[in-house]
Amino acid sequence: MSASLHLAGPDDLDRLLTLVAGFHAETGIDSSEEQRRGALLPLLEGIPYGAIYLIGPARAPIGYLVLTFSWSVEFGGLDGMIDEFFLRPAVRGRGIATEVLHALPRTLAEAGIGALHLEVDRSNAAAMKLYRRAHFEPRDQYMLMSRRL
Repeated sequence: MSASLHLAGPDDLDRLLTLVAGFHAETGIDSSEEQRRGALLPLLEGIPYGAIYLIGPARAPIGYLVLTFSWSVEFGGLDGMIDEFFLRPAVRGRGIATEVLHALPRTLAEAGIGALHLEVDRSNAAAMKLYRRAHFEPRDQYMLMSRRL
């Protein structure tokens, strides 16, 4: 099984919606198909705020990763945030996520991205182990806080 990454475009929307619905159901994210479609389509159409990568064969992806961009004085400019990262349960445990988390930062660094961030459920020990192996470090001094608008 390959961890190849393919930049997703508008033609990938239906394949992506299926994967995102699976991720949201698994993690308890309450969202409708209309909401998911509205959030994904601008990224697929090329707005500069982020990108979506399909993982595996382009016609039959086994997962996806949503990357968003922001600006950080602390990290020297443009930085990225992994907003969602999902692999189908049947292909987990094969090293695919590890491959993705090693390949993507190299590519982003070459493009001038200064840091890559993600958030993880503190109770998800397997995910935390995966991210630590990929050189993500917790920032214990900081806590992500959100306000829904």
